[in-house]
Amino acid sequence: MKSKLDILKASERISKYVRKTYFSYSFSFSKNIKSEVWFKSENLQYTGSFKVRGAFNKILKLSLSDRENGILAASTGNHGAAIAYAAKVLNTSCTIFVPENTDSSKLNNIKKYGAKIEIYGNDCILAERKAREVSYKNNQIYISPYNDLDVIEGQGTIAVEIIDQIDKPLDTVIISVGGGGLISGIAIYLKSIWPEIHIIGCSPKNSAVMLKSIEAKKILDLESLETISDGTAGGVEEDSITFPLCKEYIDESVYVTEEEIKSGLIQYMEAEHQMIEGAAGAAIATLIKKRSYLKNKTVGVILCGGNINSKVLGELIRNEKK
Repeated sequence: MKSKLDILKASERISKYVRKTYFSYSFSFSKNIKSEVWFKSENLQYTGSFKVRGAFNKILKLSLSDRENGILAASTGNHGAAIAYAAKVLNTSCTIFVPENTDSSKLNNIKKYGAKIEIYGNDCILAERKAREVSYKNNQIYISPYNDLDVIEGQGTIAVEIIDQIDKPLDTVIISVGGGGLISGIAIYLKSIWPEIHIIGCSPKNSAVMLKSIEAKKILDLESLETISDGTAGGVEEDSITFPLCKEYIDESVYVTEEEIKSGLIQYMEAEHQMIEGAAGAAIATLIKKRSYLKNKTVGVILCGGNINSKVLGELIRNEKK
């Protein structure tokens, strides 16, 4: 398990490679929720997602020979772009495995940082298995989006910044949950500083494998339905180190519908004039859904990313005008 000290060291390690993103008080949401609402804007991070934190921390901790040998990952979105960007900055070659049905805009986002793309299978799980197979065969490092302590440590650096950016404790923090790397890293650090903080993990009802697994007390193999929160969608590896961390640190699980997420996206973008993606919209939807509980509290919301597909955004806007 990673400690407060490990995360502090990671913050120092990656500081010159990542943005110290804003932790901003929201006048609009504070008034509407009747609480003090602060947004951590990882949607403004390099590559548009918090994922670069874990990517840089992992690669920077590799030996020179491992870096020279090249690194592998599997992703259809933010993780792939983060690994590709970090590898380019650190002058390391990388290969990203993606399934055949990967969205072209996401593929282009990975390609623009110079990564080699390998297309395999019709599902991200198959692409991931292939990447692991190649990594074993070629003795290369495979970097998981969440099932890696160094990656979790990197994501936890968000909490180090939050502590420095507010002059009083948060009562609650709301974090979207996919594989659990983001919430694990942040929760480990925040609870070491503010032991009474209430950690809310949220996921779309259509794909909430980690939260459902916590309820079942074992990792479940569940089908995920289509969701606008694609950054949190998908399964959880059987041996995931994030599972026990999420069980320990998540105080409350919240499930949000697709309509709630879409409404959250629109409300945020209209009020704050910034673009966010579906996974961040799930956190906004949870903020709105829990407004009665959150009344008169100081609340932090992690905006995990801003990479929303232009077609999805256009559809949201068209539906809003109807």
